[in-house]
This record gives sequence, C-alpha cells and structure tokens, in this order.
Amino acid sequence: MLVLITYDVSTVSSAGQKRLRKVAKVCQNYGQRVQNSVFECIVDATQFVSLKIELADIIDEGQDSLRFYRLGDNYKTKVEHIGVKESVDLEGPLIF
Repeated sequence: MLVLITYDVSTVSSAGQKRLRKVAKVCQNYGQRVQNSVFECIVDATQFVSLKIELADIIDEGQDSLRFYRLGDNYKTKVEHIGVKESVDLEGPLIF
C-alpha cells in the first residue's frame, strides 16, 4: 500500500533539530522524499505498523506532529503531480 507521511517537528531547540533528522532518516528507510517534510512509502501492513512505532518513539507529541495518509494499493489513479519535481515510480526499476 502507498502511505503518504507528513511531519512537522519543532526545531527551536537542538533536540528538535535532532528529532527532525531522525524522523527524515526513518522515513527515507521506507520510501522516497517528495517534498521537504513529505514522504511516499510503499509498505505492507506489518511495515506500516513498524514505521508508525519508530516515528512515534522519536517525536515529542507535545511539540511535533505526524500525519499518515493510507492511499492503498490502487494509488496510481489517486496521485497527480504538477510542477517541476518529477514524480518517481516507486515500484519501477532503479536506474542510476
């Protein structure tokens, strides 16, 4: 399933900046950054639960927020992109 993850981490302190880096790193392990604080991740149900737990353990719920949008398996008809940054086929082959 495709999951869109957005986050807002308070960076007024050095601890907040560290949390921001950790959240981004965890998201990067599961998917692709599509905007500064937005990731698209293709995960199964078990991976999704693990991802949520990892992220929840990092953030400070009194200062930060996480949002998860589950777009399911038929996401290709639900995602539309306009603008400069080209969309990436998350299930396509990786060519460098």
